[in-house]
Amino acid sequence: MEQERVFTSSKCGMGIDNLDQVHLWTVSDVSQWLEENGFSEYITLFSATHRIDGKALLTLSENDLKSPPLSMRVLGDIKRLAICLHELQMLNPVVLPHWRPSGDDISSHRNCHNGTKLRRRRHRREASDSSDLNTIASEFSEDEGEYSGSHRQPSLMITVKLKPEVWKTAVGLVYFFSVTWLTAIVMVIVHDRVPDMQTYPPLPDIFLDNIPYMPWAFSMCELTGIILFLIWMAILFFHKHRFILLRRMFSLFGSVFLLRCITMIITSLSVPGKHLECKARHFGEWSEKIRTAFLIWLGGGMSIQGVRTCGDYMFSGHTVALTLLNFFITEYTPRSMYYLHTFTWVLNIFGVFFILAGHEHYSIDIFIAFYISTRLFLYYHALANNRAFVRDDRRRTRIWFPLFYFFESGVEGPVPNEYEWPLSIPEKFQRVISQLFV
Repeated sequence: MEQERVFTSSKCGMGIDNLDQVHLWTVSDVSQWLEENGFSEYITLFSATHRIDGKALLTLSENDLKSPPLSMRVLGDIKRLAICLHELQMLNPVVLPHWRPSGDDISSHRNCHNGTKLRRRRHRREASDSSDLNTIASEFSEDEGEYSGSHRQPSLMITVKLKPEVWKTAVGLVYFFSVTWLTAIVMVIVHDRVPDMQTYPPLPDIFLDNIPYMPWAFSMCELTGIILFLIWMAILFFHKHRFILLRRMFSLFGSVFLLRCITMIITSLSVPGKHLECKARHFGEWSEKIRTAFLIWLGGGMSIQGVRTCGDYMFSGHTVALTLLNFFITEYTPRSMYYLHTFTWVLNIFGVFFILAGHEHYSIDIFIAFYISTRLFLYYHALANNRAFVRDDRRRTRIWFPLFYFFESGVEGPVPNEYEWPLSIPEKFQRVISQLFV
């Protein structure tokens, strides 16, 4: 008897013609579908009590079946009905475009997906000639590619078209350039306040006191940063949602460097190494300071561009750049590209080591920079990927996360890692490019 019930649920909807137009079903159509699939005892619950039509049926999940007000109690019926609902959702993927499943829905789908694979293996061993038993298994993909991107979105998730909102990205660019310009000005100010090395020698540091000075190390740190930047630019070039990624980059980089401006100007630390020729400069005119700040801004604060500053120690801007670039690369490339992720982490770690080996920063500068960068990145993306918090507490979000609220107001949920060729070329070449990142 149980085996017959599995056969029926594996052919959900047989005898009904418009399975690809479920959103047009009436309450009576839903009743007919329930009866056709062996769930006639629930017709009164679905139709008479709760008046569930086609649109409502497509939004149901396994969690809805178990929870009030439906509160189905028979586990076997819940599981079989959840499978049938999944098949209907697969056949009607573009209905209700603003609906997304909850975390419980995604979890139940994963459990169903994994359970189906186990059943398939058992059926192949026990009854390889039983086509009916294998029917239900054929409806689900065994390929891990069913989950795309670093967030592994299940295939039942309704695809929402993400608006690029280029004007917000332009605002983010202005914000980023404004903060970097302010950072350059602050770097000139703190250089003028750098403590005299004779009066304030380098502070004790557990790493600097035990790592020998390597004069070439800081240039190697900046070289690793350039490599990470080029990789990130390549990802942005091919990513379908590049404008969303760009404004997230501008927002996070700008916010961390704005915080760095505050910490630099509050307290002036002594020079970390005696090899550094650091002396306070007392410019009489602000025009000279602005010109020096412009040269720092133009060179990106990098020594390989001829920029040499002192006093900007708490906290390390080079560590911020290395860490955020590493996190952006790993976040917006598929998990299958583990070799790339390993490579970027190696660059991040070696870059930090090169900063210490060059005795350009104290160890506390590195630690604080890494911690702040990673926390802000993770907090930002945790909020962006969980819109329930933003919707339920908008007032607090606007007050404490104004930039996030502004930049992410038009983005619903995780950004999928989808790639395309942005220029106009034949479609077959676009498919080749897309497959390279799968």
